[in-house]
Amino acid sequence: MATTKWGLDPAHAEVQFKVKHMMISTVTGHFSKFDATVETEDDDFSTAKVTFTVDTDSITTGQEQRDGHLKSPDFFDTVQFPKIKFVATKLGKIDSDGAFEVVGDLTIRDVTKSVKLKAEFGGIIKDPYGNIRAGITVEGKINRKEFGLAFHAVTETGGLVLSDDVRILVGLEFIKQA
Repeated sequence: MATTKWGLDPAHAEVQFKVKHMMISTVTGHFSKFDATVETEDDDFSTAKVTFTVDTDSITTGQEQRDGHLKSPDFFDTVQFPKIKFVATKLGKIDSDGAFEVVGDLTIRDVTKSVKLKAEFGGIIKDPYGNIRAGITVEGKINRKEFGLAFHAVTETGGLVLSDDVRILVGLEFIKQA
């Protein structure tokens, strides 16, 4: 069996998160700078070795003041902790619909926890330019406080300003390397 390396196509990839604000609405944010390395046995993604990193300073929610707060020590502390890292440790069997489970070590602010995420393998195709491409969508939920993102505020009535749960949505497209 040959090892196949896959490079991320950042033009066709996205890292998004969603969190409840005031417990009545959802704020969506993105990271614009990230990278992934994937190695498979031949083209078998059930054997994938995956490492994924995110540049924390690339966070954007469309609101400059909020983005500045998220980059501060209250949240990501982007100066001290410039990267988020995920390393897959176990992949479940890909079913007939492409769904599988991925378990890995997620590191935020130098706190590493094992997380379980849902994934969907979109398949492998040859594009009009002769490139072999593969697509994967990953989603899950983490508790931000478990990773040191412990900012806490309450409303006058005692309600949470910000949910502890953060939903993660990642869409990735890879190109087979020669």
